[in-house]
Amino acid sequence: MSVDDLQKKPSNSDSLKPTLDLSANTPLWSRVPTKDESGQYLGDFMMIITGLKKASPEHRKQTINTLTQVLSKYSDAVMFADLNMKMSLLWVSVRPIKGMLAEIPMAIIESIPEAKLVSERPAGK
Repeated sequence: MSVDDLQKKPSNSDSLKPTLDLSANTPLWSRVPTKDESGQYLGDFMMIITGLKKASPEHRKQTINTLTQVLSKYSDAVMFADLNMKMSLLWVSVRPIKGMLAEIPMAIIESIPEAKLVSERPAGK
């Protein structure tokens, strides 16, 4: 298993649709949406889930289930989520809703303590 995509269902539903792609994937940059259906730019964040690649299958499954539950709570904001199992890397794209770029990662960290937000170092530091 290399990728577990969690994508927004078509507009007739507000829940997330988990999909599993076992074939060779297209690059993430070509799959990640940059705008929502009204043309507003999306925000995004990246997290590393330390130890996930080497974890037992049961632990990986539990982590994916927990992640799905957390992201489902934010289905109105989350437009796209991709978990790369090979790299233990989570990418999430969200609608421009005030506070979501902080709230969602914090909810993930509360539920999955080994998840670490990847951020850019401020200029001059």
